[in-house]
Amino acid sequence: MSFGDAIKTCFRKYVTFSGRARRPEYWYFMLFLFLASIVLGIADSMLFGRGGLEARSISGAGGFAGGVSYGDGPLSSIFNLVILLPTLAVGWRRMHDSGRPGYLLLFPMLLSLVLPLAVILLVGFDAIFTQDPGMLMTGFGGLLSGLSGLGLMIGLFVFLLSPLLVLWWLTRPTQPHPNAWGVVPT
Repeated sequence: MSFGDAIKTCFRKYVTFSGRARRPEYWYFMLFLFLASIVLGIADSMLFGRGGLEARSISGAGGFAGGVSYGDGPLSSIFNLVILLPTLAVGWRRMHDSGRPGYLLLFPMLLSLVLPLAVILLVGFDAIFTQDPGMLMTGFGGLLSGLSGLGLMIGLFVFLLSPLLVLWWLTRPTQPHPNAWGVVPT
């Protein structure tokens, strides 16, 4: 699949989350998003006088599902809205192609929602079990002690490794035979 074919395919399958996407389709589309984001960021800077270009991830679906936004101008913002669904869809299909369920693409995003809640719960349990309700008001107090500290460290470790795990899954080869999500794409 060529660079242009990958872009056409991803926009043609704008919200198609079923089926499979081979590595070239996914990675050429990611390259397109990266290059287009740079160009639009520069255009935003020139047209709307934005400050310096700042690399910022827009991965609403986790680690490597979104493109990279250079700048925060209106062109970049509109582009980011337009590419959100096709980016999620091609990542979802890419996960299918490597033999994994597509929802695993959302793993880092889900962890970023769950980890703060876990910290709040751990601090709350520490306050309950130590009979020190003031701990909730004074910050993390004894958070890094005992079981809650261990749980926080494990959660932080998993949180930091989850984008790398998703990236590794996205780089896995195509399964050479039909799988639960369809036949081998041509």
